[in-house]
Amino acid sequence: MPSLHLGFTPSVPAGLADELAQLRTELEVPEAFGPAVLAAAEDAAGRSLTERVDRTDLALSTIDPEGAQDLDQAMALERDGSGFVVWYAIADVAAFVTAGDPIDVEARRRGQTLYAPDRRTPLHPPVLSEQAASLLADQVRPAHLWRIGLDAEGQLGQVSVERAMVRSREQLTYVEAQRRIDDGSASDGLALLKEIGQLREQVEVSRGGISLNLPE
Repeated sequence: MPSLHLGFTPSVPAGLADELAQLRTELEVPEAFGPAVLAAAEDAAGRSLTERVDRTDLALSTIDPEGAQDLDQAMALERDGSGFVVWYAIADVAAFVTAGDPIDVEARRRGQTLYAPDRRTPLHPPVLSEQAASLLADQVRPAHLWRIGLDAEGQLGQVSVERAMVRSREQLTYVEAQRRIDDGSASDGLALLKEIGQLREQVEVSRGGISLNLPE
């Protein structure tokens, strides 16, 4: 499978750090969030969310790089007869944003979270991206929750999505998740990740697809 995450170095050589800083200046990469944006984010973080299905019963887990706090995806895998169900939660950051408010305007200006070897330039203030909207373990959070059905061969079946409140059970790193799968200590759900992944790879090959591991 292709590598989908970036590796980050806690520190980089001084010369490279200077070059990266110069590049950010030339590209006008945004720096700190302004007072109005931070104030709006603080207010939004305390917002009461309603009209969402309670799916805190799902045993969701996140898998991210070591030290990550902006956890925007979680999953739970289950057997369903001869097939499987993939529960896939995406953090509902939009629940904290109102069209035209300072958070929205700033996010449109930034466009996306930018990753560099020495630091991350976030799309949203940390009080949202790393706290109120982050799928942190043992915290109830709003999410867009997908239910994806797969048959015994890994072929796609019925798919649905709903706005829900979820609670991740555990925050794993890529290394820890792989270790548990390799040594047999993975939970039933995590162990299915390998089985389902291999089935999906076979589906990809059968339709003529190809995945390449490219250098980051």
